[in-house]
Amino acid sequence: MAGTDVFIHPTAVIDPAATLATGVRVGPYAVVEGPAEIGEGCVLEAHSTLTGRVRLGARVRVGHGAVVGGWPQDYAFDPATDSGVEVGAGTLIREHCTIHRGTKPGTVTRLGESCLLMAGAHLGHNVQVGDHVVIANHVLLGGYVEIGERVFIGGGSVFHQFVRVGRGAMIQGLSAFSKDVPPFALGAERNLVFGLNVVGLRRSGFSGEERAEIKAAFKLLYMGGKNVSQALAAAREREWGAAAGEFFAFVAAAKKRGICAFKGGGEGES
Repeated sequence: MAGTDVFIHPTAVIDPAATLATGVRVGPYAVVEGPAEIGEGCVLEAHSTLTGRVRLGARVRVGHGAVVGGWPQDYAFDPATDSGVEVGAGTLIREHCTIHRGTKPGTVTRLGESCLLMAGAHLGHNVQVGDHVVIANHVLLGGYVEIGERVFIGGGSVFHQFVRVGRGAMIQGLSAFSKDVPPFALGAERNLVFGLNVVGLRRSGFSGEERAEIKAAFKLLYMGGKNVSQALAAAREREWGAAAGEFFAFVAAAKKRGICAFKGGGEGES
């Protein structure tokens, strides 16, 4: 089913079960398999593929050769599983990206609104990415990875399955993580943080007072001579604002792999 003002190139293949909203553009040799829902003003560029239960919000652009909704890379996956992919409005998916659908019935892989997924990036099954996230070229996110909103991930970085990256973090290119990266931190190398994403905090509109409190939280966790349990206990002895409270709540929710260690010589602001 197609809305008004829809253009479909003669070489494209569109499943009758798919729904195309007003103003959708489908380029040469693009393929839509299954009950995809393609929002208003979306563009599917040449040789792109949507497969399975994919839902695109308005104004999503899927680049040349990208595949959205492919089978999970999971030996146990049953192709009959009813799972899917959801992409938020205004998100740009560049060339040859791959986004795999959920591996369990009723689950989805989700990419938020106004994100940029640069060429060659991969989102494994059940990945959850927040809004306004930038994921640079050839980043690899394993299954069930969670990325908070307004995170920037440098090119070539890799993330083990189930890893979390907190809101507002920035990740250096060519880094690798099997531990969680706390909110607002600068993650780099292998399972390390080097300080706070101060520029990101300012651009996100945090006040000077809020930034100072986030810095105090970071210093208590990483520079107070305490292990994580002791730092969390010390944090509970005082009241914190919303952002610093979010920082400690994220750390407290870390699973057995834990959080990244600190490597740096400054005050957590580099």
